Amino acid sequence: MAQTLETLSRRTETLSSIRSIVHTMKTMSAINAVPYEHAARSIESYHQTVLSGIRAFVAKTGPISVPAVAQAERLLVVFGSDHGLCGNYNEVLAESARSEALKMGGHARVLCVGARMSDALTDQGVRPESTFLPPASADGIGRLASDIVTRLDEIGGGDVHNRVAVTLVFTRRAEKGLREPEVSQMLPLASTLLSEPAKSGWQSRSLPDYTMQPTPLLAALLRNHIFASVFRASAEAMVTENAARLALMQQAEQAVDDRLEEVGGQFRLVRQDEITNELMDIIVGFEALKKPSVVHSSSS
Repeated sequence: MAQTLETLSRRTETLSSIRSIVHTMKTMSAINAVPYEHAARSIESYHQTVLSGIRAFVAKTGPISVPAVAQAERLLVVFGSDHGLCGNYNEVLAESARSEALKMGGHARVLCVGARMSDALTDQGVRPESTFLPPASADGIGRLASDIVTRLDEIGGGDVHNRVAVTLVFTRRAEKGLREPEVSQMLPLASTLLSEPAKSGWQSRSLPDYTMQPTPLLAALLRNHIFASVFRASAEAMVTENAARLALMQQAEQAVDDRLEEVGGQFRLVRQDEITNELMDIIVGFEALKKPSVVHSSSS
C-alpha cells in the first residue's frame, strides 16, 4: 500500500515522541541506580563490621552451638520488582525460588517483595504468605528491611536464629553487565563463623572484650546481621532492576532509531516521487504550449 507524505509525517512525529519517552526512561533508570548502588556498598561495609563483631564475640566466649531445632522452619524471602519495564525479571527469579522451594521438600514458607513478584510465584505454584511493598527510593530500603526483620521475629517467636532457616532469593549483578538469580542462606549462621574464631583465636594484638551481658549482646549482633543481610539483598535487587530497565530502554531506543531511519527513507522516496511527478506535469504542460496551433481554412 502506497504511503502518503502526510501519513509518513505523522508516523515520524509519533516515533519521535516514543523515542523521547524511551530516552527519558533510560535516563531515569541510570539516575535511580546510583543511590541504590551507594546503599549496597555502604551496607556491605556495615555488614562486615557486624560479622567481625560476631567473630570477636566467639573468640571471647568460645564456640556457639546451634540447637537441632534450627531447621524446624524453612523460609524463603524473594525480592522482586513492582515497577515494570524490566523484562522477565520477576519470572526468572520466580523459577529460581521454585527450584529452591523444591529442594526444601516443598514445605518452605515464602515471603516476597512486590505484588508482581507474588503473581510470578503463584504462576510457578508457589504461594507467598506475605507480600511487602518494594522501596520507592533508596531511603525506603531501611523501612522494607525493618518490616521483614519484624516479620521474621514474629515467625521465630523472638528467637529467629534458632527456630528458622532463612534463605534470601534476589537478583544480583554478574559479569559483562548481565544479571543472575542469587540464592543466599542467611540463617542459621555458618558453623565455621560460630566456632572457628574460638579455635584459631583473635588475629590482632588487641584482644576483644565487651561490657554487656553475653546473651543480649549476641542477640543484638544477630539482629544486625539479619537486618544488614536483608538490606543488602534489597539494595542489590533494586540496582539490578534499574540496570535491567536501562538495558531494555537502550534496546528500545535503538529499535526506534532504526524505525525512524526506515520511515525517513520512505518519506524521502515518496517526496522525491511527488517532486518528480510535479516536474513531469510542468514539462508536459510546457511542451504542449510550445506546439503551434493548427488553423483549418474553409473554401468558399
